[in-house]
Amino acid sequence: MSASGWRDIGLVLAAGAGRRYGQPKAGVIWQGERLVDRSIRLLRQAGCGEVLVVLGAWQAELLDCRSIVNPDWSSGMASSLRCGVEALGAAIANPPAAPARAVITLVDLPGLTAEAILRVRSRPEALVAACYAGERGHPVLIGESHWPGVLASLQGDRGAGAYLANHGQELCLVEVGDLASGDDLDQPLHAHE
Repeated sequence: MSASGWRDIGLVLAAGAGRRYGQPKAGVIWQGERLVDRSIRLLRQAGCGEVLVVLGAWQAELLDCRSIVNPDWSSGMASSLRCGVEALGAAIANPPAAPARAVITLVDLPGLTAEAILRVRSRPEALVAACYAGERGHPVLIGESHWPGVLASLQGDRGAGAYLANHGQELCLVEVGDLASGDDLDQPLHAHE
């Protein structure tokens, strides 16, 4: 449980084929560790007691988490987020005393740190997003009361961005650029490191 009273559940979106990168990124080895394992580890280190990973184009056995396969992974990020949020909703059908938030991150963020996730998790709001030099990024925390609205807003290869934009007055932005980088692995700077 977070310091703010939430039951924060990590959600890693790792289903994509990585077309621009040339292969699915979940299984890519980054500094001696698969990106998907790194994402799970960071969420755990940041205090998430539970982690769910959504797989698709790449599938393998994972440790220290629960994984599900998005059968529609090729349709884009929206279907993976839908799959993950629906699975979280089913998992908390008999809710504990604390309300839940999904701590959503992408598998291809090699510059993300546990410290950045922890800073975002420390906020008490139901809608929280990391910022890097003022630009919204991941992780994004979405309280369970917002899950139905997020699900209704999902389309194509877009995540929860439209929903967050429409709820800007409720969204708490937390600057983490001093602790992490929001650059993804699609960028040439990272592709060959």
